[in-house]
Amino acid sequence: MNAALELHLVNKIYPPPTTVTALRDVSLVVRAGETVAVTGPSGAGKTTLLSILGTLERPTSGVVRIAGTDTTDMSDHELSGVRAWHLGFVFQQFFLLEHLSVLDNVATGLLYRGVPAATRRARAGEVLEQVGLAGRLRHRPAQLSGGERQRVAIARALVGRPAVLLADEPTGNLDSATGGEIAALLAGLAGTTTVVLITHNAEVASTMARQVRLRDGRIVDDPGAS
Repeated sequence: MNAALELHLVNKIYPPPTTVTALRDVSLVVRAGETVAVTGPSGAGKTTLLSILGTLERPTSGVVRIAGTDTTDMSDHELSGVRAWHLGFVFQQFFLLEHLSVLDNVATGLLYRGVPAATRRARAGEVLEQVGLAGRLRHRPAQLSGGERQRVAIARALVGRPAVLLADEPTGNLDSATGGEIAALLAGLAGTTTVVLITHNAEVASTMARQVRLRDGRIVDDPGAS
């Protein structure tokens, strides 16, 4: 199966005044359609890893490939294009626009694609049905539960049909039952969308087909490594 994401000997060092080595010689291959949980204690480097996989940060050294394309020499503008066309992001905070309806919040995920407004809203309606919110299109975020708000955020990430969905603690602000529902929703994307999920929660991690464990900036366990 083709690789969706690849890291080869990636290091990330944050410069003085507080020098921190967040990642140390990390090599990782995530195959297309795979679901992967990245776990580890606080300070292990999980969020830094996700930021580098998502091209939000550049590594200090090493190679990052998205769908086989080396991003090392890409400009910031080119990396923005990679994010807009190939990657979707979900965070612990929902980052919804309170003045917009659920439908229009999701449609904003296509703003930078040059897609006509009517098409953006039609696609938003389709993906909201996919995440179980077909009956909430006209609601505002304040009228939704935490789990519903996270479903909207997931729909916004999916509306552009990204090859990869990157999720940073997506259940962190939810109760255990609702968090389980969100984890199941993300796990259900297997085979159609590659999912990489950062979590402290062992139950959430177990819903992903593969669990990668970090400690002190290194991968210490990866059953899926080739």
